[in-house]
Amino acid sequence: MIVVRPVQRFLNTEASGGLLLLGAAAIALIWSNSSWADSYEEVWHTRLSFRLGSWELAEDLRHIINDALMAIFFFVVGLEIKREFVVGELRDKRTAALSFFGAAGGMVVPALLYAWVNWGGEGARGWGVPMATDIAFAVGVLAIAGKGLSPSLKVFLLSLAIVDDIGAIIVIALFYSQSISGQALAVAAVLLMLIVGLKRAQVRSTFIYVVLGAGVWLAVFQSGVHATIAGVALGLLTPALPFHASKGVSEEARDIADRTPDDPVPSDAEAAEWLLLAGVAREAVSPLTRLEHSLHPLTSFVIVPLFALANAGVRLNAETLGRTFSSPVTLGVILGLVAGKIAGITLGAWLGVRFKLARLPGGMSWLHLTAVAAVAGVGFTVSLFIADLAFNEPELLEAAKTGIVAASVLAGLIGGTLLKVLKRAEIEPGEHPQRTAGGKTIVS
Repeated sequence: MIVVRPVQRFLNTEASGGLLLLGAAAIALIWSNSSWADSYEEVWHTRLSFRLGSWELAEDLRHIINDALMAIFFFVVGLEIKREFVVGELRDKRTAALSFFGAAGGMVVPALLYAWVNWGGEGARGWGVPMATDIAFAVGVLAIAGKGLSPSLKVFLLSLAIVDDIGAIIVIALFYSQSISGQALAVAAVLLMLIVGLKRAQVRSTFIYVVLGAGVWLAVFQSGVHATIAGVALGLLTPALPFHASKGVSEEARDIADRTPDDPVPSDAEAAEWLLLAGVAREAVSPLTRLEHSLHPLTSFVIVPLFALANAGVRLNAETLGRTFSSPVTLGVILGLVAGKIAGITLGAWLGVRFKLARLPGGMSWLHLTAVAAVAGVGFTVSLFIADLAFNEPELLEAAKTGIVAASVLAGLIGGTLLKVLKRAEIEPGEHPQRTAGGKTIVS
C-alpha cells in the first residue's frame, strides 16, 4: 500500500511537530516545578485586551491561546477531515468503516471507564478527557518505533485520529459549551451561509473569506459555544477541489506560454500574461490543499507547542503527586487512555470486521491494530483542552493534567514497545540481518 505524497508530507510534519510538542511539554513541567514556578502562572495570566470604540475583548494570554490560536488548529483539523472524506483514505467505505468502528470504541470505552471510576463524584464532568487522541504525539511514536512496518498502519492511525477528532469536536460543542446565546449563533450562521454563497458564486478573494471567518469566530465566541468550533466549520466549508480542471489548466497555460516570448525584460503586457499564467497554475491546486500546506506547519510547530507550554505545567512535588494519584480523576484518565483505548479500538474494529462492515487493510494484522490502539492512548493536546473546559476547580484540573501526562507517557511506551516487538517478529525464522566486514558477508 502506497502512502500518497500529501499524506506522507502530513505524517512527516506531524512526527516532527510531535518532537517539538514533547519539548514544549517538558519545558512546561520543568518551569512549573522550578524556583520560577510562580512566574509560570503569572505569564499565562497576563491580560490582553482589544478595544474598538465602546466594545472591548479582554482575555488572559492562556485563553487567547486556547480560544483564538487553537481555533486555527481546529481549522486545520477541519481541512484534514474534509480532505480525507473527499480525496483521502476515508473515501473507501469499508476502509473508512474500520476507522469509524475503531474510533467509536476508542471514545466510548474510555469514557465509560472514567465514568465508572468517578460515578457520582465531583470529577464526573471530566468523562470526555480520555476520549481524545493526539495526532502529533501518536504519529511521532509510530514514526520512531514503527519505522519499516507497513504504511497501512500510519494511514489507519491518521484516519482513526481524524475520526476521533470529529467525535471530540461534537463532545465539545454539545457538552462543554456554556450558556448559549441564540442571537450570536444566528449571526454566525448568517456569516457561514454568506461564505457558502460566495463560494458557489466562485468568489476567490482570500481577504473577503478571512474577514468573514474572523466574524464567524467572534460570533461563536460570544455565543457560548466554544470558539474552536468556528474553526472546524470554516475548514469543512473550504473547497477541496481546484477551480480549474487539470486539462483546462494545461490548455490555458500552453496558450499563455505561446503568446509570451522568452524575454529577460518582458513588456508590461507580457508581464501581465505571466502573472495570469501564475494565477492559472495557482488555481490548479485546491484552496484546501493550499491552506493545509501553509497552515499545517504553523499549527504543528508553533500553535500546538505553545498550547502545551501554556497548559502542561503540573506541580510534581510529593504532596501534589500523592494527592493527584489518589484522585479518581487521575485514575479515571489513566485507565481510560491506556486500557480503554486498547480495548475500545480493538473491540470496535473487530465488531466492524466481524459483521463484514469493515476490513483490515493489507499488511496489517490484529496484533498491529492492537499496537496502534495502544499508541492512540497518547491523548495529550485535545485531552488537555477538554480538561480545561471540564474543570474550573484547580485541584481537579491539576489531577486531570497529571493523569493525562502519565497516561500519554505510559501509552506511548506500551505502543512503542509492541511496535518494536512486531517489527522484530517480521524477520522470518532462518533469515538473519547481514553485515559486511573486510569484503566478506557475515551472518549475524
